[in-house]
Amino acid sequence: MNPLFQIIINETVRRQIKNKNTHNFQFHKEFRKINVEISHFFKDIFLIILGVMAAGFGLKGFLLPNNFIDGGVTGISMIFSELSNFSLSIFLILINLPFLILGYSTISKQFAIRSAFGIILLAAVVHFIPAPVITEDKLLIAIFGGFFLGLGIGLAIRGGSVIDGTEVLAVFISRKTSLTIGDVILIFNLFIFSIAAYVFSFETALYAILTYLSASKTVDFIVYGIEEYIGVSIISDKSEEIRVAIIEKLGRGCTIYIGKRGYTKLESELKSIDIVYTLITRLELAKLQTEIDKIDPKAFVIMQNVKDAKGGMIKKKPLK
Repeated sequence: MNPLFQIIINETVRRQIKNKNTHNFQFHKEFRKINVEISHFFKDIFLIILGVMAAGFGLKGFLLPNNFIDGGVTGISMIFSELSNFSLSIFLILINLPFLILGYSTISKQFAIRSAFGIILLAAVVHFIPAPVITEDKLLIAIFGGFFLGLGIGLAIRGGSVIDGTEVLAVFISRKTSLTIGDVILIFNLFIFSIAAYVFSFETALYAILTYLSASKTVDFIVYGIEEYIGVSIISDKSEEIRVAIIEKLGRGCTIYIGKRGYTKLESELKSIDIVYTLITRLELAKLQTEIDKIDPKAFVIMQNVKDAKGGMIKKKPLK
């Protein structure tokens, strides 16, 4: 750790436990907690800044010089900027402002502050930092402009913020209605693309849809990663053999928790059973199913998509 940061953390901890009869153990415990908070804070800020630079490059290097638009608040800002001849940076801040207030009330204060930082920084990058025009090919502009914009949005989300307020609105509406977040974003963007077709041209709207698709796929890749994890629960009388196979054949860890078979009417007849839970990638799913079928073809297997995972034995250990 940087010595300066260590001194700051030490002094912060000393102030927090001042006037308390504390032991050395408590000091180290508080030091560790603050150390984690500060390191995560700087990591998140770095991701937000990196995301803003990527999104700014996508806008300045691809979309803006060629009068392309994207979905979301960014797309609305680009339409207003084109119609009014005012700077895009002004609209990026003004149109995102209501969504920041909404995020403050529905998500958290910290989220709103980080998002405000990211949006203001993006507006500054778009206004002040020049970028070369990379290409004039419309297909390349739509694909790579969307890629860099999606890269920026994804990195900002990884940093605990957004640089486009559409996601905040989608979360709010999904809580009030039966619509999912994806449904809200899709409807919102269809409205924007319809306006783009009227204001600019139908061709521009079609390229905007392509830009949006490129950006959304990139966001998924950045936020969820290249490996999609599957959580698998296995209910079988041969749970011990299955547990050993998962460890020895797949090199994965697993968790055992106790359940009861519930298909009988009498509670006294409920049989206890060990349930095996493991986390694998989609590419390993076929191999796991093969190993289960070898041991117990009648095993009850439940599979669920897992958006993200951390800690434990996520990485495979080498097989002997």
